[in-house]
Amino acid sequence: MKGVAQAQAQATLTEIPTLPDVLDARRRIRPYLRPTPLYRYPALDGLTGTETWVKHENHLPVGAFKVRGGVNLVSRLSPGERERGVICASTGNHGQSIAYAAQLFDVPAVVCVPEGANPVKLASMRGLGAEVVAVGRDFDEAREHCERLAQERGYRYVHSGNEPLLIAGVATYTVEILEERPDVEVIIVPIGGGSGAAGACIAGKTINPRLSVIGVQSSAAPAAHRSWSAQRLLEDRCDTFAEGLATRTAFALPQRILWEMLDEFILVSDAEIRSAVRSMIETTRNLTEPAGAASLAAALRLGDRLRGKRIALILSGGNISPAQLRDALIDPQASLPL
Repeated sequence: MKGVAQAQAQATLTEIPTLPDVLDARRRIRPYLRPTPLYRYPALDGLTGTETWVKHENHLPVGAFKVRGGVNLVSRLSPGERERGVICASTGNHGQSIAYAAQLFDVPAVVCVPEGANPVKLASMRGLGAEVVAVGRDFDEAREHCERLAQERGYRYVHSGNEPLLIAGVATYTVEILEERPDVEVIIVPIGGGSGAAGACIAGKTINPRLSVIGVQSSAAPAAHRSWSAQRLLEDRCDTFAEGLATRTAFALPQRILWEMLDEFILVSDAEIRSAVRSMIETTRNLTEPAGAASLAAALRLGDRLRGKRIALILSGGNISPAQLRDALIDPQASLPL
């Protein structure tokens, strides 16, 4: 629990980004990242029972939303920080984000990942020129090793949640949604560390105070959900197959924002996420990683409560491994052939 207390104390001193910070981030990332599509699919409307739009963050260069924050942060590093290089811990998408941005701005990058991390994301990070260090059984063990290396070697440590510039960067997808569809009433966001949901709250509720933001996490890794419910940072088990949702420790800065602004936070099972991966493929013809499908799983769980509302689902990433895809496509409810 010492690490949680230290993170909480550190993030208490960290400024919460505002909408002007988000708009500045959009100006900075625009030369490198195009706005992502916001599409509506009749088959998906039929599944959810309401008008449903999908924000396709899987169409970004590394296949996930976090690259918005990475470009915003790395573009602002001082000359000394660029020379020393950056380091982060990640299950994959944050690492890809930092690796991509580091390559853009010619900055050395090290990414610490848990052993057995998603091979699709590992190949991407290495291809972008990052040094990948595999250590620990889960994200938090990789993060602890990363923090030690940062201190020993003087790297600029980029935490995956407690960074205002990351949150401001990822918040730009919500600005894009509301510029294109100002009549959206509900945004549903997958939560691992919570930067995406925190950004959606800051941008969305400043632009439209009536907007509802709903977070979703796997019940097999509920630390962020329990922390939001208790209004204090907690640790919990981390057994989900959806590595983008797999955090054992809640992150202080996103939680501060979520405690104040998030309307609702629900848990879904890994079985519901697997089903949502299949449904996303069937209805949108897009591959989605398990975390990216969690927003649909939440919409299906909420069911009648969303009827008549115009909703947007954040498809946060599409980096699904072949093994995960095979796993998701096996429907345990399907009858065996005769």
